[in-house]
Amino acid sequence: MSFIEFRNISKRFPGVQALDKVSFSIELGSCHALIGENGAGKSTIGKILAGVYTADSGEIWIEGKRVSPANPLEARTLGISMVHQELAFCPNLTIAENLCLGNLPRKWGWLDRKEMLRQAKALLGEIDCPLDPMLLMSMLTTGQEQMVQIAAALGSGSKVIVMDEPTSSLSAHESEALFHLIEKLRSRGITLIYVSHRMEELFRLCDAITVLRDGQHVSTEPIKTTSKEKIIHQMVGREVLFKAPRHREESLGAKVLEVTNLKGRQFSGINFELREKEVLGFGGLVGAGRSELALALMGLDPEATGHIIVGGKELKPKSIRSSMASGIGLVPEDRKRQGLVLSMNCRENASLAGLERFTHAGLVSDRQERECVEKYTSRLRVKTPSLETQVASLSGGNQQKIALAKWLVRDCKILIVDEPTRGVDVGAKAEIHELLDELACSGVAIIMISSELPELMNLSSRILIMRDGKLQGNLSHKEFSQNAIMRLMAGI
Repeated sequence: MSFIEFRNISKRFPGVQALDKVSFSIELGSCHALIGENGAGKSTIGKILAGVYTADSGEIWIEGKRVSPANPLEARTLGISMVHQELAFCPNLTIAENLCLGNLPRKWGWLDRKEMLRQAKALLGEIDCPLDPMLLMSMLTTGQEQMVQIAAALGSGSKVIVMDEPTSSLSAHESEALFHLIEKLRSRGITLIYVSHRMEELFRLCDAITVLRDGQHVSTEPIKTTSKEKIIHQMVGREVLFKAPRHREESLGAKVLEVTNLKGRQFSGINFELREKEVLGFGGLVGAGRSELALALMGLDPEATGHIIVGGKELKPKSIRSSMASGIGLVPEDRKRQGLVLSMNCRENASLAGLERFTHAGLVSDRQERECVEKYTSRLRVKTPSLETQVASLSGGNQQKIALAKWLVRDCKILIVDEPTRGVDVGAKAEIHELLDELACSGVAIIMISSELPELMNLSSRILIMRDGKLQGNLSHKEFSQNAIMRLMAGI
């Protein structure tokens, strides 16, 4: 018997038909996968169920009753919650305050801080999260924030939980803990809708899978009766190939970056070199200091000390202008807060870092700007009605592509990419991998931070491993193995 039924759900945004008469059903107590390319409508249908959006037409039925939550609070009263791909918190409040927001415990009319702390510890304990509930949200990494959001969703007593890319910012250890938790929830009869691009997760966790393409329903079938190859073909309508990188076959060029005794807020004693045509991978668990190191190289760590030499010249400390002038670009882990200006359109975001290329006598050449932006957005297959569409209205994966296009437009000599394929589909991942390989072959030096070991091993020339803010190992391509990397990451 179907527990949840979506009947002819349609939703349109300006210039985009996000969902077009989508119908499928979900069984009680199952883990149901939703998969498709970026912009296929996966997150949209989850948000309609969770009350974030309202469908233009169609019906949702749960346990034989029609429901139509007008907002997330109403959805919560129906027992529906959502773990969002894009995190939304009050950064100036503590973890405890964020977890209890909307239902703050009171005593004699005043906030009961002791009870709030107890509740927060209990919620974090549900997922074995060791964070101090009195920490400010602004002090957390993206991965830690995601763990807090999962705790909030699980603590609301929901009978339906939508998980939108829940492991996109989690380490292997944290992901494993989440998988065990999902098994526990299913044993309690909770129904899970699991949105992810990671095939291995879907085949491990899910009972059934629904494929969407261009806002339309393609198929729904038991996971046991399908295959990865079949799903990929249903998703993209074409063959997807992950090509062997060519840059490793070429000789490395001149040394372009030398880092000596670099110390920052969450790392110290960092020493390494980077050469032209090299893809230098950085591996490590969440909180190891990789993203913080990337920010320091970009001049964004006010506490950074040490020496960063680019092309034989030392950068001014803590200066993003100096880093950009030296040819360094950064695609950050958090695209919304650090990589994009959400109120601007796609064209403006993509050209923002390289406007001087199109500026003559103080005026920007619209033709040159548009031609350059179109070149890279077309190469990355960005799905958008037009370049004038506000970037906030794009899917998460397409926003990631715009964040990458911004630095391709600038034509950087050194490109730092932090989780470059976070939240993108398998087709887009192959395209980004191919593009990074092409850039390396053309002479660009790349620093790539990734939590996905297959991605690190496939693209990197060599891999540096970080743990607790320090470098723990330097692996050549011949030394690559998941076991070797994991042992260094975990300190075994």
